[in-house]
Amino acid sequence: MPGQLDGKVVLITGGGSGIGRATALRVAREAAKVMIADYVSEGALKTVAMIKEAGGIADCIAADVSVPGQVEAMVSKTVATFGRIDCAFNNAGIAGPGGGARTANYPEEGFDQVIAINLKGVWLCMKCEIPQMLKVGGGAIVNTASAAGLIGLPGACAYVAAKHGVVGLTRTAALEYAQKNIRVNCVCPGFIRTPMLERGLDAGRLSVEQINAMEPVGRMGTPEEIAESVLWLMSDAASFVTGHPLSIDGGYVAR
Repeated sequence: MPGQLDGKVVLITGGGSGIGRATALRVAREAAKVMIADYVSEGALKTVAMIKEAGGIADCIAADVSVPGQVEAMVSKTVATFGRIDCAFNNAGIAGPGGGARTANYPEEGFDQVIAINLKGVWLCMKCEIPQMLKVGGGAIVNTASAAGLIGLPGACAYVAAKHGVVGLTRTAALEYAQKNIRVNCVCPGFIRTPMLERGLDAGRLSVEQINAMEPVGRMGTPEEIAESVLWLMSDAASFVTGHPLSIDGGYVAR
């Protein structure tokens, strides 16, 4: 029985761990050919190995999504390797400086870095991906925003600004390319147990108990739960969905 993405080529940034890796493994099980991009090449190589061990098709490239030349090289390698790009998951991102500094005390260097990777990086990816999708008659893009792209979060002004920006970019691109058969959506995860969140736990900024108490369902989410939603947004099952920021947060923003 063919998979939901049978024959499709999927490009995933931040695919070396967490939500990116879980999504890469999930779409590969649906017969997609997957290009993994990550700033940490070891993580990307591990994801590729996991896909191949399961009988899937994948390759990888090291890329910093805040650097235009590296994004161009990432897209070029995907097309050179697999011939096209049908779907993209622009997922690479960072949390930014720790410590929960308020807006007036937030370090400028950290602010610039968060905006460069989490917001400009998404734009750079779409800037290179969309022309390739136009060549093949359409495609589906999913960007990673956050629950923090829908509400405020004290102590994370750069992250919140970037993720709100991702929602805006998503909606704008969706309108621009709606009649070109390119759908653009974003996912807005809540607290998901990823390496990035684990680093916050290790630093003592939050505890598992505190996070669980903030989630109406009483627990954190898993990367695999986000991957299922990304797969759906990429698939023909979501053919009438575009410009949508999808909350996957256990009810966090519904409070």
